[in-house]
Amino acid sequence: MALEKARQAVINDVGNDNQMKTTQKDSASKNIDWVSCEDFNIELGRRQITEYISTWELNSHWLLNVVFLETTEEEHHTLHRYRARWSIPTRQSPIPKDTASVYFFVQLSKFRPQTVPVEVCYTLESTKLVHIAGKTPFREKWLEDVVNSKALLKRTVDF
Repeated sequence: MALEKARQAVINDVGNDNQMKTTQKDSASKNIDWVSCEDFNIELGRRQITEYISTWELNSHWLLNVVFLETTEEEHHTLHRYRARWSIPTRQSPIPKDTASVYFFVQLSKFRPQTVPVEVCYTLESTKLVHIAGKTPFREKWLEDVVNSKALLKRTVDF
């Protein structure tokens, strides 16, 4: 239910702000044709998330791993949660310790016709802002900020 409220808030904010509408059109986010609710399965969801991420304009040095986390049954929908984790390997650190994650939520309605596409939203690690797939252009800087803030925290905290 909280995810639906957040999604509606984002839609309302975009719909009420003409300046935002212009910005959205100028930097339109790419989307894919999401599978219908009746044809959805866990593995297809993972592949479609990977396909959707491939539409983002990211440098090729980022390595990506997408995994299924859990399914939650809600009153009006079924929610499937995935994690996309990025890292940048280097010669000094081929298995990086600092990563950035984006959590995807694939929502299947229990009341809408099963032929409609699934709804997909995502949030960046450590943020509460919900982005709707195909509505918000993804920024590579978001991943860089997460990795940099983790590295800074590790330097300042003594474990």
